[in-house]
Amino acid sequence: MSVTEIRAEVFTALPEKYRQVGQPSSWVDANKPGGEVPSFLEGPSFDRDGNLWVVDIPWGRIFKITPGGQWSLGVEYDGWPNGLRVHPDGTLRVADYRRGIVIVDPQLELQAGAVRDQFSTRRSEGFKGCNDLFFGADGTMYFTDQGTTGLHDPTGRVYRVPAGSDRLEQLISNGPSPNGLVTGLNDQVLYVAMTRAAAVWRVPLFPEGTAKVGLFARLPAGVIGPDGMALDEQGTLYVCHASRGRVYAFDEHGEEVLSVDCRHIGRTTTNLAFGGPDMRDLYITVSDAGVIAHAKMPVPGRAMYSHTGKAD
Repeated sequence: MSVTEIRAEVFTALPEKYRQVGQPSSWVDANKPGGEVPSFLEGPSFDRDGNLWVVDIPWGRIFKITPGGQWSLGVEYDGWPNGLRVHPDGTLRVADYRRGIVIVDPQLELQAGAVRDQFSTRRSEGFKGCNDLFFGADGTMYFTDQGTTGLHDPTGRVYRVPAGSDRLEQLISNGPSPNGLVTGLNDQVLYVAMTRAAAVWRVPLFPEGTAKVGLFARLPAGVIGPDGMALDEQGTLYVCHASRGRVYAFDEHGEEVLSVDCRHIGRTTTNLAFGGPDMRDLYITVSDAGVIAHAKMPVPGRAMYSHTGKAD
């Protein structure tokens, strides 16, 4: 099967005034020792007004980017925000590596109370380090608890929070670095990127949990591996590779059908989101460059819960 190649272009870059140069960060010391990391963008997600929200992990910042590419600092707090999803009520749900799952109210902006914890423990046990989250069509929330797991320590977790409840259900406890995740079109399976295994797992979903978890796609190995993911309306799965500067797309059978090249912009392609008037615009966080890249896709992205769900 032939693979369609698409070249991404720069949509917008973090303004110079927001770059943190020469500042100390314990996240940078642990994850990029000796490096200069003025930003590390992740977690792109659109609101109903067409604004793109992104996080800046080491500096505890959440930015809003207008459809025209203008940046503003929405929230700054003591944490390491990693994954982000917009809720239908207009709040932001954030997978924070230090704090767990938090709720952010962008209406409060930089005021006290803009950030509050939703889940910081499970049965009195702290998380390893939450990475990403996703909402199914009914509002069920899924999130990954990655920490420093990998092939040496395959104990990463994946959790489910059924819609309308505060019940944490553990679906996976043996993940080698679970990262990005997204449900299939019918919400009967969950795809989870296992970064340090260079793979995407397919996790069947049942009311009581899961069974027959399998390998859906294997990606090229590298320094890091698969990261954030998204789905189009035909069920094609788009997977960012966080060290190869590419987005790989797989059809419903796990066959690679498309590749988006960002290497001329940067190598650390971490996450992505569909947007635009026809939902065919793919926006990609290229974290090492502090850039949001853009590419036009042949098929629209699937509508997100942020746009289809009811605001409580």
